[in-house]
Amino acid sequence: MFRLTRPLFQQVLKSTTGITGLHVHSNPLPELVKTYENTLSLLSRVPETAVYRQGAEALTSRKLKIVQGVDGNIEEAEKQLDEGHIEEVLEVAKDEESLATKMLEWKPWEPLEEKPEPGQWQYFDKGSSPDS
Repeated sequence: MFRLTRPLFQQVLKSTTGITGLHVHSNPLPELVKTYENTLSLLSRVPETAVYRQGAEALTSRKLKIVQGVDGNIEEAEKQLDEGHIEEVLEVAKDEESLATKMLEWKPWEPLEEKPEPGQWQYFDKGSSPDS
């Protein structure tokens, strides 16, 4: 008789995510770990003072620890991450990885090339208006 491991058995039972266009992933946790590790690697190339790096790195590290700590239990990962189906979590992780790549290209932490117009960044400042 052939023995199914817990993650594979869970995926055998799951035939659909119930979300149009989002297919069941055959082995999502290792893929999720790989994606989180790639994202952290990309973020390490962003300056430590960049707010984007600080936020994304903290969030990605937290999620990676959760996924590594569930010992292959997909349902427990979904519960602890609280972001829906594990396939949805994987999609979000891949999007963050893609964004990290783009942020390295865009370098938003560097000073602006052109000086902004007076009042351009004062949208919600009660004491001033864009015309002043």
